[in-house]
Amino acid sequence: MKKEFKHIQAAHCENGVATSLLRYHGLDFATEPLVFGMGSGIFYIHIPFLMINGGPAVSYRTMPGFIFSRAAKLLGLSVTRKKFSNEQRAKEFLDNKIKLGEPVGCQVGVFNLPYFPPEYRFHFNAHNLITFAKEGNEYLVSDPVMEDVTRLTEENMMKVRFAKGPFAPNGHVYYPENIKAVSDETIRRAIVKGIKRASRDMLYIPGPIAGVSGINYTAKHIRKWRDKLGAKKAALYLGQIVRMQEEIGTGGGGFRFIYAAFLEEASKYLSDDRLLKVSDEFTKAGDLWRTSAVQMGRIYKGRLDDQKYYEECADMLNQISAIEKGAFRELKNMTLKY
Repeated sequence: MKKEFKHIQAAHCENGVATSLLRYHGLDFATEPLVFGMGSGIFYIHIPFLMINGGPAVSYRTMPGFIFSRAAKLLGLSVTRKKFSNEQRAKEFLDNKIKLGEPVGCQVGVFNLPYFPPEYRFHFNAHNLITFAKEGNEYLVSDPVMEDVTRLTEENMMKVRFAKGPFAPNGHVYYPENIKAVSDETIRRAIVKGIKRASRDMLYIPGPIAGVSGINYTAKHIRKWRDKLGAKKAALYLGQIVRMQEEIGTGGGGFRFIYAAFLEEASKYLSDDRLLKVSDEFTKAGDLWRTSAVQMGRIYKGRLDDQKYYEECADMLNQISAIEKGAFRELKNMTLKY
């Protein structure tokens, strides 16, 4: 008899997929904040040589796939991943896993997801969902950003699994293996290692484009865009930052709120109330990310146009960088004892 799969709605697709798959296999301690924190998901990078949808490429999280793989490794589990050059073989593999009663994570493009509102369908190929059953020619899909289970026809599933462009999924599927009981001590060690990695990545990656330095790098460019690019193109660039921040993978503010929730859970596992104070700092950073997005959105829509509004956006990012730098320094020093 197949085990019942339970859909879980989450703030972020990869966190949600990882949490659902772990809980399906009996690891009921798994929560979205814990998976995100143990997987050192929080990050920032501004890649100057890469453009996405005609605007700057910025990311508020680590590379797609890293969160689940890192968290699983720290918990003593493994994640198997497969990509395909042949669409029929990709379909057969997925169908076989479903017949065996094994839910499977899939990387897909969002442009051809019919259950997404039209305004959210653009060329972004690093979305994650779970396929767990099939009825006729329709797959039952647990997409963590949706409230309920959805469906995709075989044709639509093939389109999204083999979407073209940057980060093309190539039929990418993944699922946890080597499942075993996980002790509280293992969870505590995973929490500490996750915090240490995130602190290192945000504070000490060389160069100006990553971590807290990367946030200041973006701020510096925002101050120049209106004069350098002209008001119209500069506004489009800000609009792209807002899209990357608030529509693609939860974004700046959302990830900071998830990390704040992770530190609250971590404080209980580690019996360390100091983490609650640092959690508050990430909530402040999240609020500022959201405020900056509102300001950038107003510029993009033409409601604000003067250079001073670009300066205000840049000032907010500098403030965010300072808050996150202080918070990660506290976390680095705090975890030295563990």
